[in-house]
Amino acid sequence: MMTLDRYLARQFLPIFIIASFMFVMIVILLDLFTNLWRYLNYEASIQQILTVSYYYIPKSFSYALPVSLLFSAGYTLGDLYGRNELTSVFSSGISFWRFCMPLIVIGVMASFFAFRFDNDVVIPTLKIKNDLSRKLLHQSNLSENNSDIVVKSKGGTLIYSVDYYDYTAQILNGVSVIEQNEDGSFSSLVRASDARWNGEYWELSNAIVYRWEDGFLRAKSYPSTDGYRESPDTFRRNAVRAEELPAKEALLLIKDLKSAGLPFITAEADYHHRYSFSCTSFVVMLLSISMGGRFRKNILLMTMASSLVAATIFYVMDMIAMMMAKLGNVPPIAGAWFPVFFFVAVGFLLMKSAKT
Repeated sequence: MMTLDRYLARQFLPIFIIASFMFVMIVILLDLFTNLWRYLNYEASIQQILTVSYYYIPKSFSYALPVSLLFSAGYTLGDLYGRNELTSVFSSGISFWRFCMPLIVIGVMASFFAFRFDNDVVIPTLKIKNDLSRKLLHQSNLSENNSDIVVKSKGGTLIYSVDYYDYTAQILNGVSVIEQNEDGSFSSLVRASDARWNGEYWELSNAIVYRWEDGFLRAKSYPSTDGYRESPDTFRRNAVRAEELPAKEALLLIKDLKSAGLPFITAEADYHHRYSFSCTSFVVMLLSISMGGRFRKNILLMTMASSLVAATIFYVMDMIAMMMAKLGNVPPIAGAWFPVFFFVAVGFLLMKSAKT
């Protein structure tokens, strides 16, 4: 069996390499030609344009990986069927499931690789690409700065309202801090023109505190205090999306949103989807394999077409499930993982019933 395993891998890998190269080039060229006229309008040089495309290569490969696996597995099995090579294999008593085991292992390995590759390579290089692209197109940089921020802390008894947060300088502009009692009643309002992070707490500038005294809301100068210790990342993370952060930072974002009393369902769904979508490589490989052996005529064409249809249905179901999760109709973890478990089960059932 080791000989057959090596033979199947040798048939698959060259096709996968060629398919990956082709699909990566297609994705890069689509992005390039979509924005080329805009780059030329702003007189960007060829070197600058090529640099943007260079940093887009990892993301292009991330897009191309599942499609390349799908195409390569379908083509390999269809070609072997077309040359009647699998007839000899099955006549010797080897099951379809056992023969395709190397492809299944490749799919599993590709899924683990996809997660690490996206987390460690794609996210930082895509950020560089987007920053360069915005710079060439003279677009405002959608950085980690944020405006109109509301953050709750200490169980909701402390509420920050900030007009604008400068992440680079770590300055909150237009700060209002509402303090409430345990029963939710108003305690005080502190207003300051700005607040600067000194590494431990926020230093308020020209702060004024408003409190009820003798039935009147009185204003007094507010002395410096070290009581406001919310992490700067709490204000910064309101401006970013979970899908644009590495997994560890995305988890911190969700915790910050929960502690601040802000909507977190979308971020949590994106976080779980980071893990579930990395399984796409395994799912499409399994779907492609399970379609093998189900046709007697036009085997290569029918295998490729059916694999593509099955993968398209998977992507559509994944999109719908994620939309329902972000709307709160289903739990985030269920919306992220249901399509994967469903199609893995379907793939194994189709493989079990495959005609050999």
